[in-house]
Amino acid sequence: MSKPGSLEYQEYEVPSPGPGSVVVKVLCSNVCGSELHIWSGHHPKKCGGLGHETVGVVHELGEGVVTDNAGQAIKVGDRIAATYFIACQRCASCQSGKLNLCENAYSFWAKQPEEAPHFHTTFATHYYIHPGQFFYKVPKNVPDKLAAGANCALSQVYYGVDLSGVSINDSLVVQGAGGLGIYATAIAKAKGARVIVIDADSSRLELAREFGADHVLNIQQYPTREERIQAVKALTDGRGADVCVEVAGVPEAFVEGLELVRSGGRFVTMGNVTPGKTILIDPGFITRQQISIIPVMRYQPQYLHKALTFLSDNIEKLPFHKMLDAEYSLEGVESALSDSMSRKVTRASIVMSEG
Repeated sequence: MSKPGSLEYQEYEVPSPGPGSVVVKVLCSNVCGSELHIWSGHHPKKCGGLGHETVGVVHELGEGVVTDNAGQAIKVGDRIAATYFIACQRCASCQSGKLNLCENAYSFWAKQPEEAPHFHTTFATHYYIHPGQFFYKVPKNVPDKLAAGANCALSQVYYGVDLSGVSINDSLVVQGAGGLGIYATAIAKAKGARVIVIDADSSRLELAREFGADHVLNIQQYPTREERIQAVKALTDGRGADVCVEVAGVPEAFVEGLELVRSGGRFVTMGNVTPGKTILIDPGFITRQQISIIPVMRYQPQYLHKALTFLSDNIEKLPFHKMLDAEYSLEGVESALSDSMSRKVTRASIVMSEG
């Protein structure tokens, strides 16, 4: 991306991996909301190459790489998925156990393609996986397009839902029924929670039902914040939900989410990442209600393995195929971005041609 909204193609020789590294041939790469932020010029860390949700086959293994990060033997031709960020395991954050907050997380992802080893991002024929990027073999029954999204949306939501401590018979509200919201619904239901999903798109809400939502609230039918708060309370014995997960990416949803949970409830926020957007908040309300706010940025790397296992275990139970509704060629990246931005498609996949 030479500038926001403008793409160009560049060609380089495929590099050989250094020690501890892997080069993969990309099978497909999905358009994530982060790509749309970058495409719009709103991402705080990124202004160059695009793509991070991907699955590929091992093209070449660097010295010392004989297993994935779960200890499974790895060889050329195996399908793998990798964390899109680095956990260097040397910085202060990593040393404190917060690998998801590694100070070097985007040290390669943020580089321009002119800089070797060039293949820093995944809207490309190949991708360079560095030491510090955890990677795992993809279960045989998980399709490429589904596996591609595991390293971002599903892993992050899985991590966030676990941090919330939600358990059987708890009530959980999901703000937003995009990809993250659908995954949050599925994971919360797997934990035995009662799930309420809020969105303005009827088709997305119908999909949320198919993934286990017990109740859906269409913003068109509940147009005011107060109406939505009262609707949630009516579904939770007048108390509010035990947990609310915000994946809407709208600052107003943050304020509303605080009022959707009960006294002593937990509010998980991961949708609002764009810097500079502000909104008025009543801090006294948070104190009086003793609401725990749990911000989630990225995920502990082992959650990618958990996510791939979750997909494999539920592939016959849940309609995952409905979440990925459009394919584009590498030459069609701009159309994939535009169609995703205008919500013509739910999740676009850039599928690489053979050869």
